[in-house]
Amino acid sequence: MSENSDRPFTRVSAVVIMAAGAGTRMKSATAKVLHRLGGRSMISYAVEAASALEPEHLVVVVGHQRDQVEAHLAEVAPQVRLAVQEQPLGTGDAVRAGMSLLSGVAGEVVVTSGDVPLLRGDTLIDLVSAHREDGNAVTVLTAMVPDPSGYGRIVRDGDEVARIVEHRDASDDELDIAEINSGIYVFDAATLAEGIAGLRTSNDQGELYLTDVVAHARQAGRRVGARVLADYLQTEGVNDRAQLAERNAELNRRILHRWMTDGVTIVDPATTWIHDSVDLAEDVTLLPNTSLEGATSVGRGATIGPDTTLVDVEVGEGAQVIRSHASLAVIAAGATVGPFSFLRPGTELGERSKVGAFVETKKAVIGAGAKVPHLTYCGDAVIGEGANIGAGTIFANYDGVGKYTSTVGAHSFVGSDSVLVAPVHIADGAYVAAGSTITDDVGPGELGVSRGRQRNIAGWVARKRAGTASAAAAEAAGRSSDEPGASA
Repeated sequence: MSENSDRPFTRVSAVVIMAAGAGTRMKSATAKVLHRLGGRSMISYAVEAASALEPEHLVVVVGHQRDQVEAHLAEVAPQVRLAVQEQPLGTGDAVRAGMSLLSGVAGEVVVTSGDVPLLRGDTLIDLVSAHREDGNAVTVLTAMVPDPSGYGRIVRDGDEVARIVEHRDASDDELDIAEINSGIYVFDAATLAEGIAGLRTSNDQGELYLTDVVAHARQAGRRVGARVLADYLQTEGVNDRAQLAERNAELNRRILHRWMTDGVTIVDPATTWIHDSVDLAEDVTLLPNTSLEGATSVGRGATIGPDTTLVDVEVGEGAQVIRSHASLAVIAAGATVGPFSFLRPGTELGERSKVGAFVETKKAVIGAGAKVPHLTYCGDAVIGEGANIGAGTIFANYDGVGKYTSTVGAHSFVGSDSVLVAPVHIADGAYVAAGSTITDDVGPGELGVSRGRQRNIAGWVARKRAGTASAAAAEAAGRSSDEPGASA
């Protein structure tokens, strides 16, 4: 809503998003608008902002690497219509391609870009509201920027826009103007159609400039206005990797600020990264060097970090994840993970369960209160409530052809340095002796033991390692034990 209007916002006729540029300065096999920040593509932010206007028609103009962009939009925004700019002949030509799908459209047409990821939907709503209130034929979104170098300058005639002059064509006085053209506009559809039809390539670049439509409107005696955006960073585009990093850092700063305002403790914002799609509850604590990505959600009172990355992970209330990496996993309330744990997809930790230091899990369902404390590979496993898995245990789930699941029952105990060769079932209340290799099921209350009987071979070191430090130590120990008064 515009600050000067109490009327409800009504939808616009169309939005055209320009996304056809080659993005040569990105130096990438990936289309520029598909580069990601905050976990999402730049074009997805543009579509989201445009969708706030509830347009009857939402058109994205594609060109360079269009197969990539089309495939991505089919996945994330199937509602958009695609127009093709066959040759890179400038912004005017891009909008002309978009308008080719909008024959007979009336009302307002908003033009924006696919490479301004910080642009918000409420900014576009405010722009359209100002356009309506002022009775403009064209309204330009402008900003006062610290360094206007390279931008088109807004030359004003009172409260109207007299013209937009490109940096290379500006006089010294015009170069001193700090108000810049963002490249985002609202047009009366008829004015836009007339202006597009009259575009010519009579310029140094041999391109069709959309700014010439603004000149057309002025020459036709129609009002051209501007809406100055205080948050100028919303108008900043991305042309290379350095600018991508800058916009990503600013987006992350805004995401972190929002979560801190909503009751999340972020100990070190400089080293904490949160994707736009993450959901956090009040009283979550994020420690340094934490990255939360994808559809991750964290419940009230949980602590994440330090040095932790979670991708598409659900974390319950009061859980703790320390110095670990997890993806596509569920960590229930009160569970603890880490340090140095690796939770792979399909891991589900029950309430108050524990996965400790140097443990890797995969498709493992670990029951409430169960513990896998340290140095274990736990893949394709179901572990019952209250069970304990000793240090160094391996769930041998792969036989070279297929993978199989093993189960450990409730309140069972698997001793250290054991191997469970899948598929085996350790029943409720059973034990596995340390150092065992289990290939058969262990019944309720049974002790599974599978290891060779120990035997000590006397004199072996003297015979096989004669002259070594070990032999000397053994000989001295033997003499000591033979002395009177030595303990048996």
